[in-house]
Amino acid sequence: MSTVEISAKDVKALRDRTGAGMMDCKKALAEAEGDVEKAIELLRLKQGKKIQDLGERTATEGTIQAYIHAGAKVGVLIEVDCNTDFVATNDDFVTFARDVAMQIAATPTVSYVSREDVPADPRDAEARIYELQASEKPENVREKIVAGKLDAWYRTVVLLELQMHNPKFDGKTVQQLRDELTVKTGENVVIRRFTRFAVGQ
Repeated sequence: MSTVEISAKDVKALRDRTGAGMMDCKKALAEAEGDVEKAIELLRLKQGKKIQDLGERTATEGTIQAYIHAGAKVGVLIEVDCNTDFVATNDDFVTFARDVAMQIAATPTVSYVSREDVPADPRDAEARIYELQASEKPENVREKIVAGKLDAWYRTVVLLELQMHNPKFDGKTVQQLRDELTVKTGENVVIRRFTRFAVGQ
């Protein structure tokens, strides 16, 4: 068993380079004992053409989209980046940014793009609540209960883990749609930041 510590930063860097999902990147890094190049090879072996090494190509092009909900009480600004201006003006790319902006408008709890962006303080505060709630349970299952509840919490505050409300997306998450767009465009699609505005908040 590997004893190499895989950091969230390493996982995110590999995801940005390959477009693969977070868990796939984590597993590949663990298997490759932290060796990024080896992890990319493993991902390509397992997932074939879907995975490309986007290398150090930085996402310096992109689009900023706005969504104002009917009634003008809620609005969202989002920046989604890619590698070339050709993709930045592509209909699929712009539509993705708009769809995600609409999802943010409909989700008041969302505050962060990815798990790595969640500060330790709010995460630890949530964990403490779940630990108290699980204190009556047998010790051997407490950790699993807390981890499960934390995962559920992440799915309400982390944008990439949100399940799309619109039925046309068949219950896919923002991450899954982002990965599909990365594969389709062959570019590094990065949700850089977003802001949700609500009147009175």
